[in-house]
Amino acid sequence: MRKKVIAGNWKMNNDLSESQNLISKLISGLSNEKVNCDVIVCPPFTSLSEANSLLKKSIIKLGAQNMYFEENGAFTGEISASMLKNTGCEYVILGHSERRTIFGETDQVINKKIKKALQSNLLPIFCVGESLQERESEVTNDIIKRQITEGLKNISSAEMQKIIIAYEPVWAIGTGKTASPQQAEDVHAFIRGLVKSLYSNEIAEELVIQYGGSVKPDNAKELLSQKDIDGALVGGACLKSESFIEIIKAA
Repeated sequence: MRKKVIAGNWKMNNDLSESQNLISKLISGLSNEKVNCDVIVCPPFTSLSEANSLLKKSIIKLGAQNMYFEENGAFTGEISASMLKNTGCEYVILGHSERRTIFGETDQVINKKIKKALQSNLLPIFCVGESLQERESEVTNDIIKRQITEGLKNISSAEMQKIIIAYEPVWAIGTGKTASPQQAEDVHAFIRGLVKSLYSNEIAEELVIQYGGSVKPDNAKELLSQKDIDGALVGGACLKSESFIEIIKAA
């Protein structure tokens, strides 16, 4: 049975002291809980090193929100995989819809990032999802198929076993809208079937597919009870320890 994975994407929130405060509350709040899922927090770059120090004796794992595909060089403002590893990161979010839509990242760029992360022993959380216009045009599966096929180009079966896929309908991020459990399950099942056709049934069945799109304590349990939903990539609700802990408990 696949283990649930709950990841918190802090986005561009929390300075150093705010990060310290939130992590302390999470560690304290989970100390007496029996946690049966993997828990990841992804603070901004400026808080990663301090977060690593605070998390060392906890069950919570550390991830980053992005990285570049080159090792070093004249890439002003970018962060390399080795820099993330040096701060203690185990995971990295790649292909988030905000990176695609605001910063213009293509499937090809995301593919390069996934390859670099894997070469550097970072575990990618690979995000895919459709816009509201694409859903209303009934091309959701076409968009997901393109993003996954291009994003995983030349990724081996062994490498695929180290990847988490996060389905995040763009129309449900930061809008308060949420895909219904059945809508989310349908796309998750499509993703699993697609990975089966690209790799194998075994890899598809072991693949963790998270849902990301306005996940909150009041909808987490129903979403996470779906057959093919293996966790959540949480946005706004992960910025408060109480709500994030409730989502972890739902898993």
